[in-house]
Amino acid sequence: MFHKSVLTREAVEQLNLRPDDNVIDGTVGGGGHAEAILDLTAPKGQLIGCDLDPAAVAETKQRLERYGDRVHLFQENFRNIHSIYVEQFPHLPIRGFLLDLGLSSFELSDRTRGFSFLTPDAPLDMRFGQPNDRSGRRRSRKERTAADILNTATRDELYNILSEYGQETNSNHLADEIVRQRQKQKFETVGDLAAAVLRVYTYKLHSHTKQPRVGKRHPATKVFQALRIAVNDELASLAAVMPSALTILQPGSRLAIITFHSLEDRLVKEYFRRESRDCICPPETPICVCGHRAQIRLVTKKPITPTPAEIRENPRSRSAQLRVVEKI
Repeated sequence: MFHKSVLTREAVEQLNLRPDDNVIDGTVGGGGHAEAILDLTAPKGQLIGCDLDPAAVAETKQRLERYGDRVHLFQENFRNIHSIYVEQFPHLPIRGFLLDLGLSSFELSDRTRGFSFLTPDAPLDMRFGQPNDRSGRRRSRKERTAADILNTATRDELYNILSEYGQETNSNHLADEIVRQRQKQKFETVGDLAAAVLRVYTYKLHSHTKQPRVGKRHPATKVFQALRIAVNDELASLAAVMPSALTILQPGSRLAIITFHSLEDRLVKEYFRRESRDCICPPETPICVCGHRAQIRLVTKKPITPTPAEIRENPRSRSAQLRVVEKI
């Protein structure tokens, strides 16, 4: 399995690294960014990397084996990177922090996870860090799979997930159809969910085709995105890691984040904008009372996007956006 990292040259250049700098890669994936970082920070620069996917961590260990003890990898959510750093690496000054929030080839191609609507027989799991559990044990709320949500969430909860995380215009009709379907038969496979989505869109679009399209997209694209975000609590993890990264970074060091949809990008953009200002009082407040002081300066005023050549070579990169800030 080979995962192709996006915006590798641009991200590494924007981190402004030097030989012997230490870097955190919070979403190490297949190690593409990490490899470029280690080459640039030779001969002594250390890399701390984490990823929730065990397959990604195993692949990266092999790929980066030649860098020896310069590499420290963990199967862990990036929202917990501050604890890892404080407990194990407090002596290392960190000069760069990278997050690539894209869904990797490991998740998309794993038929036991159900991330893609192109694998109809796959179970509706969608958890990043755990294999599909068919033991029947009761899961905690944080361990819920996509099937758990579809089969147990209230109609209003389903609507909120689809409209908030998927920005799905047919959230009402889809929530109703999911509830109707599960009363007849529980959702178990990707095909079960894709069929429910197609029923709604076939009716809404008055389509006579077997698989109606929404622009160039499959109608289930936003639904699968919404469920994946809900299962893995992705936006909360992103909101938690950004202040942690600024705490860890040395002054003058940079944080680079690659997002892939508008929800992530808006969260990053708003956080960066707020933390680059001294005062965040409402405009109508005549005198500053918040006491807020800027922590960062914006390195990229607008996001960096892939070149046409990269998009041709790797179509999954087309929605990527890179934003970079520097700690004051």
